[in-house]
Amino acid sequence: MSSNTPEHAAVWFEIPVSDLKAGMAFYNAVLQTELVETDMGPQTIGIFPNKEPATGVAGHIYAGNPGVAGKGSTVHLAVQEKLESAMDRVVENGGKVVSDIVTIDSGRFVYCLDPDGNSIGLFN
Repeated sequence: MSSNTPEHAAVWFEIPVSDLKAGMAFYNAVLQTELVETDMGPQTIGIFPNKEPATGVAGHIYAGNPGVAGKGSTVHLAVQEKLESAMDRVVENGGKVVSDIVTIDSGRFVYCLDPDGNSIGLFN
């Protein structure tokens, strides 16, 4: 491995939502967690909780301009309990499940769209 190889390939992600409060409610419900609303100077964001904020991969949502629904990058978010339950919460909270569950050696995931059309993966 090269000495230039980082510990994590990704270090931070941002998901634009049309309404911060509504976005936080969606992700809180789906992930069964509490995003932390934080004033970051020019704007307020909702930070995804992380057990190791100094060394782990983290991210946030912010009030911005979501791209075209279903286009662009896909951020995979950790689900701590049964994947099927999280899929139900996606639909119950205004999102869409857009794939079947995919099983790979390291776990299972499903592709979804949040209410703004952002592509997300739910992984466990």
